[in-house]
Amino acid sequence: MLLLCVYQGMTACCDTAVNQEVLNNVMIALLLLKSQRSAFALQDVTTDLFGSENHGTVAAFGDFNSDKQTDIFIIREQSELVIFLADLKAPYFKPKVHITKEDLPTDIIITGVVPGDYDGDSQMDVLLTVQLKTVVTSDTKVFVFWGNNQTLDVSVELKKTFVDQPLIMDFNGDMIPDIFGVISGTSFTEVCYLTGRNTSCQPALTLPVKMRIPHSNAFIDLNKDFTADLFLTTQDGTSLGFETWINEGGNFPKPQPRNIPENVKTVGQSSFVDFDGDGFQDHLLPVCLDDACQKSTIYLAKLGDTEWVPVLTDFQQKETLWGFVPPQNSPPAGQPHNPITLHLGDYNLDGFPDALVILRNTSGRGQQAFLLENVPCNNASCKDVGRMFRIHWEQSDLGAIPGAAVATFFDIYEDGILDMIVLSKAEGKEGFVIHALKNNFEADAYFVKVIVLSGLCSNDCPGNVKPFGVNQPGPYVSYTTVDSNGYLKNSSAGQLSQSAHLSLQLPYTVLGLGRSANFLDHLYVGIPRPSGEMETRKQEWTAIIPNSQLIVIPYPHNEPRSWSAKLYLTPSNIVLLTAIALIGVCVFILVIIGILHWQEKKADDREKRQEAHRFHFDAM
Repeated sequence: MLLLCVYQGMTACCDTAVNQEVLNNVMIALLLLKSQRSAFALQDVTTDLFGSENHGTVAAFGDFNSDKQTDIFIIREQSELVIFLADLKAPYFKPKVHITKEDLPTDIIITGVVPGDYDGDSQMDVLLTVQLKTVVTSDTKVFVFWGNNQTLDVSVELKKTFVDQPLIMDFNGDMIPDIFGVISGTSFTEVCYLTGRNTSCQPALTLPVKMRIPHSNAFIDLNKDFTADLFLTTQDGTSLGFETWINEGGNFPKPQPRNIPENVKTVGQSSFVDFDGDGFQDHLLPVCLDDACQKSTIYLAKLGDTEWVPVLTDFQQKETLWGFVPPQNSPPAGQPHNPITLHLGDYNLDGFPDALVILRNTSGRGQQAFLLENVPCNNASCKDVGRMFRIHWEQSDLGAIPGAAVATFFDIYEDGILDMIVLSKAEGKEGFVIHALKNNFEADAYFVKVIVLSGLCSNDCPGNVKPFGVNQPGPYVSYTTVDSNGYLKNSSAGQLSQSAHLSLQLPYTVLGLGRSANFLDHLYVGIPRPSGEMETRKQEWTAIIPNSQLIVIPYPHNEPRSWSAKLYLTPSNIVLLTAIALIGVCVFILVIIGILHWQEKKADDREKRQEAHRFHFDAM
């Protein structure tokens, strides 16, 4: 039985068992009554969110205090971490938990943050990646601060040093995040387990890996078997490439190599998304065709296909040519890598993921954030994919932020509509300024928001812990439904597939449904499996109401039929307007019925009076 909870703003106001079929029919009727409007604009809500605390580097997202609201992890001065907890009163994100300079060695800088439950107690821990201040190297050490009743205990320092920031993945399929990377000074990969707060590291893959730095390794299902695979970015001398290690029975036996596109000078970060809505994850790769990034391109490739298809080549805005910001090959000591990165999300809920990216004016020094919309292909080069990116040059709200360095999506108000967070460089100041932009998108489009928890416990967690504050890498979500024209529509996404170099992935998945108000016919969720287990761990749910959030608890892991799901309905202003419209229609019908009833009563009274004055011959 699914549980339906109606949210008032960001808090639950009910949690009762209901008849799903009846609610489905009622909600679909309400949603179908909605008028068709479409608009897109951004609104600066930085002060409402952060007040005067809008400075630092946004490094990660996660529900630290298990209140079903996503919190923000911010690095300040490269030496301390501040966790901004979501609140119901302005400012809506308040700094509460700190990791200060005194908690870390004095000769290091913080380069990354990855929240997760590393010891398996269903409480969120915080992993920090650090580098030495004074040495020009990418060698990375790891510190883990243990979560304890919404606070952080003394950390443990991992004895292993990696050549770059590690990938956080579930290597052994126990739904506890593990630490994967190449050991410094070697080409051998190791995976470190922290279950029970006992550190254990062991060799990971059977073959050595010469990892590219900075890497964009990923842990995501690439062949649609609902089990996460391993993707690695490699570099052998000047030769760049990729390796896909398909998960076979919980193991990664051998790699499938792939070359980069031809005539590429600078390679950005790989990212994975269901770009064309066929249910499979596609490989997106931003590149520069020259050293100065005067010619920029975004390529797409599918698993098992050697062909790279360009999905964005036009970076010309009238007389101005834009391009990716070329990264520093050897950043100075104490400065992290800043590679070309696409941050992906479906801002208009049409079922096709869009992107945010930083572009530089090639004829000047200015750079800013741009929205790349996923639209139907209009040229011969992308016809095999059927989709392409189109740059929103006219988005003045993003253009009003000078010196933008990072831009990503984030659901600020927990309403299923992805808003934006932009980090910009302040002139003459250290660090970044944080800008929050609300997405005022209002159209007849729908979504489903899915978060898959660890499933280490259900309702009987140790210490009465709520199991919601867990960032879980590896789960895979897919849906199939029928659109308003009667055509089959599907989409898929992986949860927290990447963790290094400010990947800034969200701990949940927002899947756009387009303009179809029908409930989802099928929603599938799969999780990683342990070594030697051949059967896929996958469960299916049917008749999911659109504009809802589904929290999946895969407990126990090896019994998908026993997995539970909680369905939370998130009504927006449009749904409230729909309810008002429905009430108005009912009132109007009642008025009509009342008028007709009054007229009928008047006619009955008239007949009675006529009958009373009629002459009765029988009485004579």
